[in-house]
Amino acid sequence: MPQRQPGKPSKPSSNAISPARREAFAILLELAHREAHADTLLRSPRVSALSPQDRNLCTTLVMGTLRWQIRLDSLIKPLLTKPNARLDTEIRIALRLGALQLLFLDRIPAHAAIGESVALAKATGHTFASGMVNAVLRKLAASAHPEPISPSGLSPKELADATAHPAWLVERWVKNYGPEATRAICLHGQRQPELTIRLNPVDLQHQEAELAEQGIVLEPGALLTAARRVLSGDVTSTAAFLSGRIRIQDEGSQLIAELGGDVTQLPKKILDCCAAPGGKTLILAEGNPQAQITAYEISPARLEALQARTAASAYASQIAVKLADATQLPDSDRYDLVLVDAPCSGTGTLGRNPEIRHRLQPADLARHHERQCDLLRSALNAAAGRVIYSTCSLEPEENSLVVAEVLAQASDWRQISVAEVFHKLCEDGRLTPTGGATLKHAEAADGSMTILPGSLGPETQTDGFFIAILEKKTATSLP
Repeated sequence: MPQRQPGKPSKPSSNAISPARREAFAILLELAHREAHADTLLRSPRVSALSPQDRNLCTTLVMGTLRWQIRLDSLIKPLLTKPNARLDTEIRIALRLGALQLLFLDRIPAHAAIGESVALAKATGHTFASGMVNAVLRKLAASAHPEPISPSGLSPKELADATAHPAWLVERWVKNYGPEATRAICLHGQRQPELTIRLNPVDLQHQEAELAEQGIVLEPGALLTAARRVLSGDVTSTAAFLSGRIRIQDEGSQLIAELGGDVTQLPKKILDCCAAPGGKTLILAEGNPQAQITAYEISPARLEALQARTAASAYASQIAVKLADATQLPDSDRYDLVLVDAPCSGTGTLGRNPEIRHRLQPADLARHHERQCDLLRSALNAAAGRVIYSTCSLEPEENSLVVAEVLAQASDWRQISVAEVFHKLCEDGRLTPTGGATLKHAEAADGSMTILPGSLGPETQTDGFFIAILEKKTATSLP
């Protein structure tokens, strides 16, 4: 097969390609060439400029292709003339997009799925390979659709194949959490995540009424009284969203920051070690009006977005944003409360960030563990009261094993019960009664909590996350 000249990836520009498919292809191509997140790229100005129908189709194509990529590739490969041949990235993506539409999206005509995939190949300079794309997709169109996922009885390898997850991840989840919990994790990873927003707790009724007037249909969150699930309507076009008065934020993410309101008594100084994109920082400010908050971020690009977000909020004067590495905190700084929402593998967010499953390797977990231990040690050194450690990972190496290793070297610190703090959130009216009852069953013997995706029932579809709270045995209040 003739090869294109190396250089910057081409983007399709043919008028024969619909705007939704053109943008979906461009996003998938960008994800193949750099470390980006699909949900971020799907909020870009180019996608926002699409019609609502095209924007929805673009999202479906991008997320569906990423979620089912492993299975799509396994179905495409036997139909190639040379199954082991190395395909150019553009051709692989065109084939995957076409295969997804043919096999998983019943409302799209086969001629549109095939024709536009061929056009994508041609528009990126692969005129010769476009014939192969046409032939493979026509064979797929004539084949039977994939069988629905069996409810039970699958081996780890079969479950991985059926749900398009890496086999090594599924095997370790079965080992750590058992087959039923693993099945729930895998099924959750193939669903479109709920769209959840954060309202201001002191202005709930007014904000709900404002959104209703703009056609946004909401229902209460499953865990938090300030959370709402968006059932219909474009919340991103509302004045409340554009002004930053409401935010899109998963309930699990909100819950971690909510702990900062009850984990210690009226903190005067709070540190958010890895603060971008800032959703948790704003909840910390909202729940602690008496505190000054320092928000650290090591990435200049993410810092810029964090600064813009906090500066536009009602808490701008309360938050100081700094470009800094939180593993090297100044010895002179001391904080009543420190949040370490550590960078991690993100295996609790595979439904929202499906591209992670194609990038993550087993060796990455040891690398994450080392940095996470450094972050937590640094936080303990800077804290005078309590530390919240959290990740959106399901892997023990990034969670309980980090806490255990750091605590073994910190005799003046101990771990306390997350469930006890959740009980206080219930008393304060910030955690729903249903949420409190649901979460109390997730506490581990050491007092930490791991929420597995899909494990809290059909009404609670949060991402997966881990939380541990550490307390200094001789805690002192700062002047």
